Amino acid sequence: SDLRQMLATKSVENIQFLPFLTTDANNLSWLGYGCLKGDGTVITVNAIGATLQTLYILVYLYYSPAKRPVLLQVLLLLAVVVTGYGYFTNLVDTGMRLTHLGLFCSVFTITMYLSPLADLAKVIRSKSTRCLSFPLTVTTLVASSSWTLYGLQLHDPYITV
Repeated sequence: SDLRQMLATKSVENIQFLPFLTTDANNLSWLGYGCLKGDGTVITVNAIGATLQTLYILVYLYYSPAKRPVLLQVLLLLAVVVTGYGYFTNLVDTGMRLTHLGLFCSVFTITMYLSPLADLAKVIRSKSTRCLSFPLTVTTLVASSSWTLYGLQLHDPYITV
């Protein structure tokens, strides 16, 4: 809906940039985990997710009147990704790499799922669900449930979490 709103209004007014950026970082992290593990499902889903999030970032950047802060945040994300890649490939023992990356991905994903709780507090205070997106809530429930079941099937604690 945010992408549709940006395209329709040719503006980024009232649209937060951080969710696009953090979701892209999350997809890139899980893509690395999938590549390291050799899991085609994790690779495919997160490659598509990272591509879509990058598209959203580019559209946001195009319509944003203040391009410099957006570019700085993107550059910061790239620096974090490159630093993380360097850390996991050069400083973490090969035998522990999957474990460390899986733990990082799980913690990062949990943080992303917890961030909308601020909206939940607003809903409880205002006794109105106007700020919550029902389709997004349902989609998030279905997606996270699917990943949990997939992780259980693989006996992979990081995907399960």
